[in-house]
Amino acid sequence: MNKLDLVAQLVRQLQATARAALAARDATTAEARDGATPDEKREDARAAHQQGTLGKAQQRRAQQALAEVDAVAQWKPAAMAKVAVGAIVEIEDADSGEGRTLFVAPVGAGITLTGPGGDGILSVITPASPVGAAVLGKKCGDVVEIADREWQISYVA
Repeated sequence: MNKLDLVAQLVRQLQATARAALAARDATTAEARDGATPDEKREDARAAHQQGTLGKAQQRRAQQALAEVDAVAQWKPAAMAKVAVGAIVEIEDADSGEGRTLFVAPVGAGITLTGPGGDGILSVITPASPVGAAVLGKKCGDVVEIADREWQISYVA
């Protein structure tokens, strides 16, 4: 599986998050500025203040997403034997046989990526997440406990 394709997908999704946050900021700013008459704004200064605060929060969200894009855009994960940032990891529940494929990235936890040609779904995890912390440094065959379930690492690349 080409990790650079996964990185490109992750960048695109982070960019979409930034665009959505910027659009929300712009809509909130416009609503705060144009959504009421001057008399209505004086009467409900609290609502205008809340709109402004929401716009600032959306700006921070956009800045964080853009910083994450910068962090990932030039990243080139290598092949590895132990789980580290950049690894593709497959884990299987020891009891049910249920499996999951994970991509350990520096940012983007919770984002879902697809394998080449739509082959499989990978969940992005970070070292800071509980799952990331559990698998970091482990190798194929190791068993980790995640949310009171035992998972065996069946693949690391």
